[in-house]
Amino acid sequence: MKYTEEISNKLNELLVKNYDAEKGYLNAIDNVDSKRVKMFFKRMASERSEFAKELRTEILQYGELPEDSGSFKGTMHRNWMNLKSTFSSNNEEAIIEETIKGEEASLEVYNDLLKERNLPPSIDALLVKHKNAIQAAINTEKVHEELVS
Repeated sequence: MKYTEEISNKLNELLVKNYDAEKGYLNAIDNVDSKRVKMFFKRMASERSEFAKELRTEILQYGELPEDSGSFKGTMHRNWMNLKSTFSSNNEEAIIEETIKGEEASLEVYNDLLKERNLPPSIDALLVKHKNAIQAAINTEKVHEELVS
């Protein structure tokens, strides 16, 4: 595998995670009543969309093809969120809990890739920026979860 192909494959994995996160947040907006939580989810969806654009740019820069949609696993997670909210007595708490799980899964992928020492500095800096934003989102979601529980 070429050096650039290896990097683009790893970036494509993160790209798919961001597609999934964006779709998950947009889906979650329809399953909560609180305007504050809706606005938070909307901001997070927008942020993940921006992350995806940045990752696509990096992948294209290496002459590789970026993925153009989310994963089957992401679709199943969104369906689970819908089902859980249907049967949950506290929809917002359940939805926030599920978005935290999704973000923690994304964070693991970022952390694994950041352990690799063969990344160009520009990609490394981009991934650190994304990782920090995702961690901040997790922290904020945990606060929201405590407020609605």
